[in-house]
Amino acid sequence: MPPQPDPTDTVGAEVLLRAVAFAAHRHRTQRRKDRAKTPYINHPIEVASVLANTGGVRDLTVLVAAVLHDTVEDTGTRPEELRAEFGRRVCSLVVALSDDKRLHKAVRKRLRIEHAPHLPRSAKLIKLADLTSNLTGLANSPPARWPLQRKQKYVDWAARVAAGCRGVNPALEAAFDQALRRARRVLAR
Repeated sequence: MPPQPDPTDTVGAEVLLRAVAFAAHRHRTQRRKDRAKTPYINHPIEVASVLANTGGVRDLTVLVAAVLHDTVEDTGTRPEELRAEFGRRVCSLVVALSDDKRLHKAVRKRLRIEHAPHLPRSAKLIKLADLTSNLTGLANSPPARWPLQRKQKYVDWAARVAAGCRGVNPALEAAFDQALRRARRVLAR
């Protein structure tokens, strides 16, 4: 039997839309921690939008992985499902961006900082857009139950992760820096 083609070898808009539908279904019961309890799917869509509209990223494999970046970590989606549906390249990016939830949260946070410099370039792009989206959300509509100290710790942690992702896209880095400054200003009030 000949090997099956990797679906991401010819990624097009239809695959991106399929990824949005897949992520929307997997995140359908989830809400952000903000006061408005925003539907979670808004976040991965925003991450892909930041990549495309701010970072100028046109690689549809990266955009598909951005839309799916939290599915393994937060929805119980198995990497094998992503590989079968979206191909090995998308799957490997999502896995590179996923924390192992079996580990204690403090360990996961430390590992994210340590692993950031070693991520593939495409994963660094997604992580910068993800952190930018998260900091923007923190400044605009912070998690309702997070005390100030937790918000400040998140901002400091995000800065450390982003430091390991630098050198891949000046526009994304500038957007992250702007979101970081704004989050720090908002939290200093």
